Amino acid sequence: MTDKQKNQIAVYRGQGLGYSVIAQMMGLSINTIKTHCRRYGLGGKRAFEDQGDITISACENCGKPVQQKKGRKKKRFCCDRCRNAWWNAHLELVNRKANYECTCEKCGKKFISYGNKDRKYCSHECYIEDRFGGEY
Repeated sequence: MTDKQKNQIAVYRGQGLGYSVIAQMMGLSINTIKTHCRRYGLGGKRAFEDQGDITISACENCGKPVQQKKGRKKKRFCCDRCRNAWWNAHLELVNRKANYECTCEKCGKKFISYGNKDRKYCSHECYIEDRFGGEY
């Protein structure tokens, strides 16, 4: 895609034209137009004018605007990077329900296994010792 085409797409999106209209006018694939617009933040107006049920909230991590359609699950973050950063900073809020108390078959020690209730060994060393007699 040439710089002239990129500038023209920006102008068309600024005028509120949709992806399919721009693709037809320029003779490009609609997916090319969508990718370019999303990559460079060319939101446009038309996509949201037809639907009066759009609300805008702020990203919980960076504060950028997040567009939310009525009837869908609430969006809290603008992107995956912000979502991951926020959850990594707030680990105490993670609801971990899959903690299981298990007993090691080798040493008899009790341990907590997250997500696997059928775990047999507390460590790799106990597994090797029990399964192979201590040698690989």
